[in-house]
Amino acid sequence: MMDDWTGLPFDPSDDKLREECGVFGVFGHQDAAALTVLGLHALQHRGQEAAGIVSYDGADFHAQRHIGLVGDTFTGRDVVEQLGGDRAIGHNRYSTHGGSIERNIQPLFAEFSGGGFAVAHNGNLTNAMTLQGRLQRRGSIFQSTSDTEVILHLIATSERSRLVDKVIDAVGQVEGAYSLVCLSEKKMIGCRDPLGVRPLVLGDLDGAAILASETCALDIIGARFVRDIEPGEMVIITSEGIESRRPFPPARSRFCVFEYVYFARPDSRVGGRGVYEVRKNIGAELAREHPANADLIVPVPDSGTPAAIGFAEASGIPFDLGITRNHYVGRTFIEPTDAIRDMGVRLKHNPNRDVIDGKRIVLVDDSIVRGTTSLKIVKMMREAGAKEVHMRIASPPTQDSCFYGVDTPEKSKLLASRMTVAEMADYIKVDSLGFLSIDGLYRAVGKPGRDNAQPQFCDACFTGAYPTVLTDRDNRDNNVRQLSLLAEAS
Repeated sequence: MMDDWTGLPFDPSDDKLREECGVFGVFGHQDAAALTVLGLHALQHRGQEAAGIVSYDGADFHAQRHIGLVGDTFTGRDVVEQLGGDRAIGHNRYSTHGGSIERNIQPLFAEFSGGGFAVAHNGNLTNAMTLQGRLQRRGSIFQSTSDTEVILHLIATSERSRLVDKVIDAVGQVEGAYSLVCLSEKKMIGCRDPLGVRPLVLGDLDGAAILASETCALDIIGARFVRDIEPGEMVIITSEGIESRRPFPPARSRFCVFEYVYFARPDSRVGGRGVYEVRKNIGAELAREHPANADLIVPVPDSGTPAAIGFAEASGIPFDLGITRNHYVGRTFIEPTDAIRDMGVRLKHNPNRDVIDGKRIVLVDDSIVRGTTSLKIVKMMREAGAKEVHMRIASPPTQDSCFYGVDTPEKSKLLASRMTVAEMADYIKVDSLGFLSIDGLYRAVGKPGRDNAQPQFCDACFTGAYPTVLTDRDNRDNNVRQLSLLAEAS
């Protein structure tokens, strides 16, 4: 979900790639709303700025949308009691380019001619601006700055007669990445894009159907994992059971490989693989590709911890927690002075001097985006007495922007897009720097290596090999080039 197509600056003090949302749905359980709150709790890592739930009680739809964390906003019995019914869908939102305003909070809801309909979306539509322009010229009026609203308008304007066919018609017109959970008066619908870029799983709780972005959300409510919703599959859940449809031509899956590196919770299973074990495998591959003479392996918490454990086990170098993370800090504040701004990283990370002092250490982290956080953490390690600081990154260099639902700065702001590895090492002031190779990443996930002719994952942020057309970006670039030519002609 891209919140505002105009764009605001990427927060340089929060130098991580961020997944933008998580979705959850329950159909056929008397405690549907309460279960959805719990499911969103488990998916909080996928979006921390706002959350919403829409339920249906057989007569009316009910909605609760709040800015803030699930645990801070969906509290008290009265909140859940206002969400009546045995079916509900929910959404966690991480806004990256738009403000945290209530009209952007999902699930979005609309009254169609055939009844109410709510949709929650994880991903990003790469032709949303183009479709929005076409819809507006036909008279559609948009109420939010979310690309998800495009889907609602496409459904509303579809000339198909049945709701499911309208949804199929709508998703057949969009490009990019999406996992959708939708709710009507009689149905809950789950759908993944043809390449399956974003995750979606099906679960069962005492006969009630559950849809969720990750299996950890099933675990929290005691639901049984049934299976992954497959790429290009649509499931229609009613009181009669579950129907599966394949509205798209078969295509090779291009699941986002960064889900394994960082986005998914370590206790989830993604694509049949345990995320924690994959991250340990990544660390072991990294140790083989970039060994280091050191006394200690130190993770940059929390995302670097499983890979650091794998690195330590493969290298035989001891592992220790040389950095303590403060878990009670949200996005770092931005202050007007450099001196205060530089303290931002210490709100989240602080060195354990007794562990670090006098040691040659290997810092293990999941990625480097702008390099601002890495630079500050290396400086902290030096100040804590580290004799040498080596850094190992549990993914290839991030050198291209993501257009499929991940918060990344523009390409020119990515450190790896404008520096060699040696130049990056100089910039963040480490004694050595090593990134996992793209083949090493594939091996860690259980593949022999990257098939350059037919990649098994979406790895565009590392390779620039985008699996879909990028209509909005290409149109924007063409417009910029045309304006430039007009300026030159004048």
